[in-house]
Amino acid sequence: MTLESGITFFLAIFIFGITPGPGIFAILAKSMTQGARSCNWLSVGMVISDICYLVMACFGLASLAHAWEEVFLIIRILGGAYLVYLGWKMWTSVPALAQELSNPDLKVKQQDKLSSFIQGFMISASNPKVILFYIAFLPTFMDVTQLGVQDIAIASLLTFIALMTGLTLIALMAAQARKHLNSPKSLKLVNRTAGSIMATAGLYVGLKG
Repeated sequence: MTLESGITFFLAIFIFGITPGPGIFAILAKSMTQGARSCNWLSVGMVISDICYLVMACFGLASLAHAWEEVFLIIRILGGAYLVYLGWKMWTSVPALAQELSNPDLKVKQQDKLSSFIQGFMISASNPKVILFYIAFLPTFMDVTQLGVQDIAIASLLTFIALMTGLTLIALMAAQARKHLNSPKSLKLVNRTAGSIMATAGLYVGLKG
């Protein structure tokens, strides 16, 4: 991969990463209710899942997505159900003030990090069509017949940075909007809106073909 193709690949992945979908909706919902920092491990989970598909595409394992169709169906249903559950939790939760969310003394618990990571991983893993995207996408930027370990590592690193940058920007913008809402009534509306977004994303993931 040349420098020029690497930069183009990075920009294309960045745009792909911020394209509206269940993952973006999950980031928006979580950031609106818990702050941008809470989305870090959610984003990492989504990106790692995408990189797994990227590597599979590099090794020409698209057939795996078809062979394991039933497995992906189960993953998709479980992931969708989990997002609906999180949406319900957001809808019924007591809203936290913006000052509380920005308090550096409030640390995310270890189990919350793991839960967020798994949630993000399942959101992306529930869509095996991503591997088809990478298979169609990669030949534009590199010679897939001459791929080596170094090429795959570079592509994976660029993908990680591009996707994390895009998702982090989305989370920061959503959290910034919430900072201007400090009344309990407005925060309750935010929680319910975010819960609806999360539940809708869950239904989309679980019911799409």
